[in-house]
Amino acid sequence: MWEDALLYVAVGFAAQLIDGALGMAFGLVSTSVMLSAGVPPATASACTHAAEMFTTAASGAAHWRFGNIDWKLVRRLALPGVVGGALGAYVLSELPGDAVRPYVSAYLLVLSVLIIVRALRNSIERTEFGRRHLVPLGFFGGFLDAIGGGGWGPLVATTLIGRGAEARYAIGSVNLVEFFVTATISATFLLTIGLELWPIIAGLVAGGVLAAPFGAMVARHMPAKILTIVVGLMVGGLSIFYLAGKLAQ
Repeated sequence: MWEDALLYVAVGFAAQLIDGALGMAFGLVSTSVMLSAGVPPATASACTHAAEMFTTAASGAAHWRFGNIDWKLVRRLALPGVVGGALGAYVLSELPGDAVRPYVSAYLLVLSVLIIVRALRNSIERTEFGRRHLVPLGFFGGFLDAIGGGGWGPLVATTLIGRGAEARYAIGSVNLVEFFVTATISATFLLTIGLELWPIIAGLVAGGVLAAPFGAMVARHMPAKILTIVVGLMVGGLSIFYLAGKLAQ
């Protein structure tokens, strides 16, 4: 399978460029490509999170370099995200994780509309979040990310932006915390089902690490209103695409 590594370098580069700029999509894009190639869901999620240990480290460092980090968000999201990720990885190793995804997609579709409306009304502002909001958000973000092969960014970053957080701080902070979440998920998969398909992992890592600085640069310099609208459109589009596919089955 090493002849496919260059394909996954391209997939990793494109996925991380979007993820670094918008705070989401690396897991969704890479997992979707693997599932379409016939890789089992648990294996696809394990490969994606193994690669994300490296890409999220590079992305988090780049966002820190460009001043996109809100350290209060990082501290309050990290621990619940790690706990949720470990539990989700264990559940996926025992059970299929597709049952909950339609409900998550419907939630994100509604949230995407709220994000776009907020941006068009120019109601974007730096918002403080308390523990009672961030703990459950981090926990469910980590849990759904593990069982779906992606979802930390779409759920956590989108919710933060939808509730009024400035887009680049939400995106940068969520990217940094994602390193700790993916490291925990990968360790759980290693202990339960093991890791394989190393050519895919190597390709995703190489492409993702190359793209990380460019995504952080886009998030730093793109105007908040435009960045917020792009996030809303992307989340809504992915949710509609997924739900339409489920209805067509």
